Amino acid sequence: MRRWVEENAALCQPQAVHWCDGTEAEFQTLTQRAIAEGVLIGLNQKELPGCFLHRSQANDTARTEHCTYICTSTQEMAGPTNNWMDPEKAYSLLRTHFSASMRQRTMYVVPFLMGHPGSPLAKVGVELTDSLYVVLNMRIMTRMGHVALQELRGRNTFTRCLHSVGNYDPQHRYICHFPQDNTIWSYGSGYGGNALLGKKCLALRIGSFLGQQEGWLAEHMLIMAITDPKGAITYLTGAFPSACGKTNLAMLEPPAQFKKAGWKVTTLGDDIAWMYVDKERRLRALNPESGYFGVVPGTNRKTNPNAMEILSHDSIFTNVALLPDGQVWWEGKDGIPPAACLDWMGKPWTPQSNRKAAHPNSRFTAPLTHNPALNERWNDPAGVAVSAIILGGRRSQTVPLIVEAFDWRHGVYLGATLGSETTAAAAGQVGLVRRDPMAMLPFCGYHMGRYFAHWLNISDRMHPEPRIFFVNWFRRDENGKFLWPGFGENLRILEWILKRCKKAVQARRTPLGWMPYPEDIDLQGLEMNRAELEKALSINKEEWIEEALAQGEFLNQMGNELPAELKQQHEELLHRLHSP
Repeated sequence: MRRWVEENAALCQPQAVHWCDGTEAEFQTLTQRAIAEGVLIGLNQKELPGCFLHRSQANDTARTEHCTYICTSTQEMAGPTNNWMDPEKAYSLLRTHFSASMRQRTMYVVPFLMGHPGSPLAKVGVELTDSLYVVLNMRIMTRMGHVALQELRGRNTFTRCLHSVGNYDPQHRYICHFPQDNTIWSYGSGYGGNALLGKKCLALRIGSFLGQQEGWLAEHMLIMAITDPKGAITYLTGAFPSACGKTNLAMLEPPAQFKKAGWKVTTLGDDIAWMYVDKERRLRALNPESGYFGVVPGTNRKTNPNAMEILSHDSIFTNVALLPDGQVWWEGKDGIPPAACLDWMGKPWTPQSNRKAAHPNSRFTAPLTHNPALNERWNDPAGVAVSAIILGGRRSQTVPLIVEAFDWRHGVYLGATLGSETTAAAAGQVGLVRRDPMAMLPFCGYHMGRYFAHWLNISDRMHPEPRIFFVNWFRRDENGKFLWPGFGENLRILEWILKRCKKAVQARRTPLGWMPYPEDIDLQGLEMNRAELEKALSINKEEWIEEALAQGEFLNQMGNELPAELKQQHEELLHRLHSP
């Protein structure tokens, strides 16, 4: 590791090299340095103790998928859904950009651990970066410093992560992954998903490649626990594309009547799950992160009270609006919009301004331990046994509220063909439906067809297999009104899922899968009648034939790597849709 640091210091030519130890004293020192250098802005420490604001470059506010590459020895290994670059070409190109890129800057050496110390899945990484913002966020999001070096002592490898913001030129922005070398090089961006290399880059893109080799799964999933009134605890994971409600679901606050009855929801993770099959053949999941990098717009005391508590202290806000009293604001926050503030770019803003005050992808970074609903097993290196996997996306049309897969293979098909309307979490046009298998389209580090096969094959080692469900909280009626209230009320659907896991309720067979009888969904206390629920659950066969054909077109991209089981699932779906 020392030799590698020296080699890259010679390439990048920093004026100084700082080895991060992860201590509180270092964090305070670096925070003050970040304020002095204008990287952070101090906020009202009485109202938001320990909180700071960061403003990104205007052209650097989201993941740039078109600049993200999988660099494998052959293009076929990367597959049709990834951008590919030849490794030798990528290294040569990036060495040109990294050469002297840190001149007059400090290179920070950030040893970090993804996963729990002692966990069979834990991975050590070291990120070299010239960004103080990255260092301070990595300390929150990972187990950083001495704990990582201690874990490295017994290993013969670590993930080599090199990062520089360069000059933020989007024309020279590259996030390159070298799975066969266990290496990540990122240049030209300071945004979290592009620059916090332990997160999407290691935990998902490199992690999924390692998982396929080593027999486990690295997934873009929440992990949550639901305790019913009898005290029984059920653990669920859930895959949703970015900004589709994953964090809100992971931190769900039960409606008053459910809470009074004894229902409780706790969180283990809101974004990434590493899953493996244990010796008892149970699928287990753990969260490799130690913090939250959550989307802020729309977050308030109603939609996510736990998140509001989490971000109330010791948090870093990115690209939110700044109020005159040193507090922050974003669209969808509690209360009325301010009369005046500075927007996310630092420009004066009023409600009459023809633009958002906070960036649609503005974020907060905060430690897991801030969560008042943190599950007591969040730090268990063995993880928790998973009973159900929930898949979902943002679909205003066609897709019903809840469907249960017929079996594991059908569930993998549901995940493989997941479609969702794009959001501001990724650069590009918002609102287009795109296929996002298992919510992993931007994050799978190898051929997606082989990824599907890996999902199918891992079930051979499991008993029982977790049940797989598909939900859509975002369906609208002809007037654009949401058909389901969402947020905490989603527990009503989760209750049905738990009953299905315990074989405590029957379901009706439909062309799409098992669906609830309307009377089995608890609507008590909702301003919603059975007819409205039936509309949210309805299936339009003509729309679904069109949807199935679009699914088939996507699957055909996998070529010879598409598993035969998924071809069969597609044919069976079409057959069911064309049947009376």
